[in-house]
Amino acid sequence: MTWVDAHQHYWRLQRGDYGWLTPRDGVLYRDCTPEELSAQLTECAVRATVVVQAAATEAETRFLFSLARHHSSIAGVVGWVDFAASDVSDRIRRLVQEGEGKLKGLRPMIQDISDPGWVERSSLDPAFGAILEHDLSFDALVTPRHLPVLERRLRRHPELRAVLDHAGKPDITGATFDPWARQIDELARGTSAYCKLSGLLTQADIGVGISELDEFVAHVFKCFGADRIMWGSDWPVVTTRVRYRQWLEMALELVHRHAPGREQAVFASNAIRFYRLELGDSSS
Repeated sequence: MTWVDAHQHYWRLQRGDYGWLTPRDGVLYRDCTPEELSAQLTECAVRATVVVQAAATEAETRFLFSLARHHSSIAGVVGWVDFAASDVSDRIRRLVQEGEGKLKGLRPMIQDISDPGWVERSSLDPAFGAILEHDLSFDALVTPRHLPVLERRLRRHPELRAVLDHAGKPDITGATFDPWARQIDELARGTSAYCKLSGLLTQADIGVGISELDEFVAHVFKCFGADRIMWGSDWPVVTTRVRYRQWLEMALELVHRHAPGREQAVFASNAIRFYRLELGDSSS
């Protein structure tokens, strides 16, 4: 089978707009480029990726466009725009034009915004309207405290293609399963959102394996079903725990447990459908 990685990042430190990235981040504090990931994609039979913003600037989105023009493995870009800007509709229109078909969605960095109710503000309505107008998707980078307000926002736009990044970042280390599980169930039942099987290892201690993730992954499949889940590596962030191939193999085992026979959907077809990726017939 040939896989699609629905969530990974690239960055160059000299660009200077990664406010969250400091020397304290160890192995992540370096340039992470397509040249480094390329061999691992080939080794793992990953045909295409969706590269997701890592800086809260439009300049970084344009940087990702430039990478996509030079690296055929990048099938789509999830960029950033200031959702609260008075001219947000024009900003999104320009990004769509400059992306030349590669801009597939937008992601505000909700987890870093001090107001937990930010995403529900009515002042953001024009941004969501423009996302719908241009047939883009919405990536929700949130923590468990944001899930109820995110659900209320998504209920206002039932036609919006939305995906929950990293399963809403459950606290696997603290094993606080029940509150997260209840909110995930409500979000899945109350909206048409998808969920990414990504980023879970970095919510847990170093050395955590499949057994510690199993309860959380089982719940995600129970709530969303195999047709609304897509796998992502979260490379290079995942490298703080394991290598790219190791996480892919762990995820394959978890999907085999909880959605046997649906690997093609979780590891390719769902991402292709959700992000409107153009890969040809062999990966659909």
